[in-house]
Amino acid sequence: MISTGEAVLRLLAEYDVDTIFGIPGVHTLDFCRGLGDDAKIRHIHARNEMGAGFMADGYARSNGKPGVCLTISGPGVTNAATPLGQSYADSVPLLLISAEAHSDTLEKGHGTLHEVTDLNAVTRPLCALSACARKSEDIPQLMARAFSIFASQRPRPVHISIPIDVLANYIEYDWKAIKPATRAQADTELLEQAAEIISTAENPYILIGGGAYGSDIQTLAERAGATVIFSNAGKGIMPESHPLSLGGSICRSETKDLLKDADLVFAIGTELSETDNYVGKLEFECPLIRVDIDPNKMIDLHPANLAIIGDAAPAVEKLTALLPDTTPDTSGKQQVIAKTKKAIEGTLNVSEEKHVKILGKLRETLSSNTIFMSDATQMTYTASFSLQVDEARCSHYAAGYCALGFAFPNAIGAKLAHPDTPVIAIAGDSGTMFTVQEFVTAAELKLPLPLILWHNDGYKQIRDDMREANVPRIAVDGLSPDYMALAKAMHCNSVQPASMLELGEAVTAALSADRPTIILVREDSAWLE
Repeated sequence: MISTGEAVLRLLAEYDVDTIFGIPGVHTLDFCRGLGDDAKIRHIHARNEMGAGFMADGYARSNGKPGVCLTISGPGVTNAATPLGQSYADSVPLLLISAEAHSDTLEKGHGTLHEVTDLNAVTRPLCALSACARKSEDIPQLMARAFSIFASQRPRPVHISIPIDVLANYIEYDWKAIKPATRAQADTELLEQAAEIISTAENPYILIGGGAYGSDIQTLAERAGATVIFSNAGKGIMPESHPLSLGGSICRSETKDLLKDADLVFAIGTELSETDNYVGKLEFECPLIRVDIDPNKMIDLHPANLAIIGDAAPAVEKLTALLPDTTPDTSGKQQVIAKTKKAIEGTLNVSEEKHVKILGKLRETLSSNTIFMSDATQMTYTASFSLQVDEARCSHYAAGYCALGFAFPNAIGAKLAHPDTPVIAIAGDSGTMFTVQEFVTAAELKLPLPLILWHNDGYKQIRDDMREANVPRIAVDGLSPDYMALAKAMHCNSVQPASMLELGEAVTAALSADRPTIILVREDSAWLE
């Protein structure tokens, strides 16, 4: 006989979960029974549930496996709600398991500890499934539904809450993991129609999102003679250094103007959303073919002329096989791509020019498989089009929800998922403060994580927006801490480079340290002029 809380952990292990992130509390003691020294799952002690959720998100988005967050009810869940929103927006498989108040008190408002009168109503808009296990026997089915969503649908978060009296129940453990369903496969007839349309297009464009992971986009693009553009989530699925790649430059007017001359747009695994292109609705007067696991994408801002619902990778493989095994002459197209990239370089503002210098040095210093976790900061916006990424799942910026403070805990999750791979975080000075407590978590784990802390004394993007909109400059210039002293207090290293050479040396040293390193770069540094 074991407690239901222990049984939940055993079942998670059967679903190949090896790491969970959270903070123990009085309502999770029965979960903790299953997290002893002999447990198959390691528990990562975050310092705030928001950090725990972002770590689970980073673990999942870096390797595709579900990330798991374990919290108390009430404030544990509401603290983790922001990471849930991020995972929902970016199609990340995150499982939040929480305690819940005693089942006799649910929805009665008795004022019990950590009470929310309807906890699942809080998370339901942020999840593909949010449900309460009212009895122990509910848990295997809810868990099977969760992992089926991750494996067979658009992978969005799931929240399962379990009342504390249910967690304390002792049961005979006989639960088994259920083999999840697989994703829908694209209709062959529709793929044949797509192949026919692509074969006759003279100026096709392929737009790639995170749903295209695992797809051989390069072969498809070469056979179709197509220009490829990536969303933030799709960077690296095909090498951005390829001569047919315009990288992540969809956010630039130079690239948007090119799309107006397309005679076919083929969107694979991308929402084509405002946070992908920074304009909301793209303007192109040509047929649109979409391949996506989510049927709702076919009727949104960019309705598909040909809607292909199914898993992108096998659909791309079948579609490529239907195209002639030839390589059309794309020399003229490559010249246009090169000219467009040059034009973008010539229209950078002063801040972007500095970003490009920093990003160029990072790219020169770091291996191609380095994982970048980037926060919502102006350097990240520039990285969308200027940081060349040639390997999949190596560049992550949660543009969909665009919270602040996610990059460093995301990097902790990614490093734990890929202990032998370099991981680096980029964040602004203000964004860093949202989850600064997680430096202690990374130090405790002895993780060699460099953070490029881009310091411009506040919320510079909002300052710029206020100036352009003729709005008074309000609450964008707050007092900053002494980041060097803060790093020491958090058991981390710190350095403030005085040249590009020192920046490269600092990054290299940070990747072999036994703790995180804050690498402070001020935007007004003379060496960036």
